[in-house]
Amino acid sequence: MRTETDSMGTLHVPDDRYWGAQTQRALQNFKIGEERLPRAAIWALGTIKQAVAHVNADLGLLENRLAEAISDAAQEVIDGTLDDHFPLRIWQTGSGTQTNMNVNEVISNRAIEMLGGELGSKDPIHPNDHVNKSQSTNDVFPTAIHLSMVRQIQAHLLPRLTRLQSAFAEKATAYAEIVKIGRTHLMDATPLTLGQEMSAYTQQLAAAEQRLNAALPHLSELPIGGTAVGTGLNTHPDYTERVVAKLSETTGYELKRAPNAFEALACRDAVVSASGALKTLAVALFKIANDIRWLASGPRCGLGELQLPEMEPGSSIMPGKVNPTQCEAVTMVCAQVMGNDTTLAFAGANGALQLNVFMPVMAYNALQSIQLLGDACESFRENCVESIVPNTETIGRHLSESLMLVTALTPHIGYDQAAKVAQYAHEHGSTLREAAIALEVLSGEAFDELVLPADMTRPNLG
Repeated sequence: MRTETDSMGTLHVPDDRYWGAQTQRALQNFKIGEERLPRAAIWALGTIKQAVAHVNADLGLLENRLAEAISDAAQEVIDGTLDDHFPLRIWQTGSGTQTNMNVNEVISNRAIEMLGGELGSKDPIHPNDHVNKSQSTNDVFPTAIHLSMVRQIQAHLLPRLTRLQSAFAEKATAYAEIVKIGRTHLMDATPLTLGQEMSAYTQQLAAAEQRLNAALPHLSELPIGGTAVGTGLNTHPDYTERVVAKLSETTGYELKRAPNAFEALACRDAVVSASGALKTLAVALFKIANDIRWLASGPRCGLGELQLPEMEPGSSIMPGKVNPTQCEAVTMVCAQVMGNDTTLAFAGANGALQLNVFMPVMAYNALQSIQLLGDACESFRENCVESIVPNTETIGRHLSESLMLVTALTPHIGYDQAAKVAQYAHEHGSTLREAAIALEVLSGEAFDELVLPADMTRPNLG
């Protein structure tokens, strides 16, 4: 152990750890749960500290030698080689101060070590005076939330969502000519093609992608430079613009300073809005996965219109049983994301005057939702969607047995007469054709000319 100090006194810190007294104090004071800040947020914090060090040096506020050491240590945070030195749970102060200081202390001590100094000495690099220079947790932490969400949405979620959408688009094209029975209220309805059914899923995912892209501009507005309450106290007049420009340069993302720093610190509306887009994607994925599970149900005693890839045994007691496991995994992810959104909405509403004080849980939930949805899209595509095969025999049988084909007769014999044909067929266990002939509504030849399932999948009057 070594001895480190903070403004409240002295604490013993494990000698092989780079964190300092404030982190150690937080470890003792917040023994709650196991949830830690996601790696993406730690990456963002390291990226911010590195950018700020360079800007402070350029503005003449920090020695170049110290700035370079801070930058080198921050790079190790960015790269993930120091992940073991960030032990804090998200259940801490609502501003994230403990985590910000954890990052400051780790970068400070690692930089001191690089310069040949003594860990815990705060010399020549102090965690507050140098690593945290021109900053407050109140602007750094929300900037890290925004930056990490932008990165994870663009680098992790959107590419996987696009690939899943493309997989459904390919199915829509491949199955464009397979006519099947539609279902509304889980009951037989008029026909459509399997391709049309798949096209609905394609469009749902395309719309979800548009909503996520629409959330990015607001997330790309960074609160950095507002310091404690939005005034920019203890910063250089050019600081904010330079930091945002540096972050844009190093990350490759189009970032902007928040148009109003007071709003940017006081609320997390951009996060709540983005979570709404994530929730909508979860709703769409839930519906799609559930539909596929219904359509593949059976294989002999359900709908059985789709055949899913057989990935693993489905039962510990029933030999040969195979379950729609990918669909179930996706729907569980969606349930988690919907729950995360509820927490994010409540947390976002709890801004108090000049600061939101629910930020660690917001960071955790938002980044978990992005991670889970991206992973689920990829797993669903690879292990299910790409290998879906239609059971054309079952599809054909269901189509031929449906009474709702009678809808094609309505424009020709009227709704009431068509209803009598359907009711007669249902009561007597006959086909619609046989019912129409028995009721002397139509001849067999006329029925055959009017009831063409493929023609019922598109506008057919006029």
